[in-house]
Amino acid sequence: MSMTRIKICGLKREQDIEYANRHLPDYVGFVFAASKRRVDVSRARILSLMLDNKIKRAGIFVNQSTDEVAQAAIQCGLDVIQIHGDEPPVYFKELRQRLKCLGCENRNIAVWKAIRVKGADCLKQMPLYDADAFVLDSFAEGSYGGAGKTFDWGLAAEAKKYGDIVLAGGLTESNVQNAISVVNPFAVDISSGVETDGGKDEDKIKRFIYSVRSSSY
Repeated sequence: MSMTRIKICGLKREQDIEYANRHLPDYVGFVFAASKRRVDVSRARILSLMLDNKIKRAGIFVNQSTDEVAQAAIQCGLDVIQIHGDEPPVYFKELRQRLKCLGCENRNIAVWKAIRVKGADCLKQMPLYDADAFVLDSFAEGSYGGAGKTFDWGLAAEAKKYGDIVLAGGLTESNVQNAISVVNPFAVDISSGVETDGGKDEDKIKRFIYSVRSSSY
């Protein structure tokens, strides 16, 4: 079984960065869309500069212009752009072109497409997108992500034929090893599962990372 990477999403405080620097997930995520975890570009830039360079930086966007997304990626030194809204397939081609125009072609910024899985039919759209990976999250009416609920992991395993899978939705230290055994995803993505009272919890982060990495050996 290949090593599953770890993404801790929704960092917004200096202490969140300190937790990440101590425990070294593979990725952290900054939410630029409407959310209780939202940070603006100037705040995310400060947090990004504090982050250990061993950790890759992802930005989460929902229905934002390609220029806004590309500018945020440059200013915050993002390694990954994670698109969570209703953006059509052509948006991804336009975003890559915008990044190229801004001189980012040598930065190798990855573009991930998030899909809220309601059933097997949701997966049929995946080949339409020019994405480097697909974030599969649970579907919740009126929400673009972060619902904190699991979905049928068998569908995620099936979706691997379309590309690398980042598994999200309701993961915890207790269920992530089972999720990895079913899906063997490229990465797992967690936010609320490592929080207490709405804030990142260092002990939960530590235990989650240990649980993922011990399952990969």
